[in-house]
Amino acid sequence: MKYIIFEDFSGAPIPVIFPGRINHADMREQMPYTRVLSAGYVQTRDKEFVCHGGSKGLNAQARPEDAEIIARRFENPDA
Repeated sequence: MKYIIFEDFSGAPIPVIFPGRINHADMREQMPYTRVLSAGYVQTRDKEFVCHGGSKGLNAQARPEDAEIIARRFENPDA
């Protein structure tokens, strides 16, 4: 799976996870948020999220904190 973490209108990180067949740039065009914080690939290993890689088209990379941001969103999707 691929992901992009955007900064929402209040400054909070908002992860979006989507299938690998969709380009990062195509997904980015569909979102209303102006700032991309990071992008890459996400998978689960031993019941934890692992983020890696990046998107040349978005000039963004996976960051160490991305897995935690994604995990928190799954724990509390309405936050």
